Amino acid sequence: MGDVKIDSVMPLGRSRVSFVGMFALSEADLSSSILSCADGPASFNAEMTALGCRVVSVDPVYVFSAEEIGARIEETRELILANTREHLDRYRWDRIRSLEDLEMVRMAAMRRFLGDVEAGKGRYIAGSLPKLEFADQSFDLVLCSHCLFTYTEQLDLDFHIAAILGMLRVGREMRVFPLVDMNGDVSAHLEPVMAALKEKGFRTTKTIVDYEFQKGGTDCCGCGGVGT
Repeated sequence: MGDVKIDSVMPLGRSRVSFVGMFALSEADLSSSILSCADGPASFNAEMTALGCRVVSVDPVYVFSAEEIGARIEETRELILANTREHLDRYRWDRIRSLEDLEMVRMAAMRRFLGDVEAGKGRYIAGSLPKLEFADQSFDLVLCSHCLFTYTEQLDLDFHIAAILGMLRVGREMRVFPLVDMNGDVSAHLEPVMAALKEKGFRTTKTIVDYEFQKGGTDCCGCGGVGT
């Protein structure tokens, strides 16, 4: 994904509750060792660590300080809300009932992140897919939200396959959410990716999860090790 510049970052914070819903995380999943990719300023790591769980987050934005990320959050706050306001019909407003609710939830998650990131240097690693600087099978579960498939136009098929194979190298299982692009359409990469993984001997699954904010974003793709 290359180097990142702070003025190109559009930070969105998601909480532990969102992660549990997006990835259908069971109690067993939550007690396992987790690597979470493309986390940005999410509070999942901070909340899980407070519960005594093991989570490592990877994102290129972690090269910047908490102060720099916090400043960027404030710079883009109104812009992100305005963009969401222009596309209200792309989202479901049931659990989150308004833009004000959305802002409150996202800002709470990002503030939790900002309060944890400096203390958690070993848990927040500056890096990006497809190259993950971890030993083979270092984690039980690898997660990736709102990156693969979301950016179908920006990230080509080869990148998607390489990224998922990289996740499977360092983890026994990986899960990706959602499977739709930014317009809410099923990603054009999804079927070719699943076919490529099957050809390499991996078992893939699609699971309907108890989470939908972006319309159509109801499925999570999972993949286990070869021969499982």
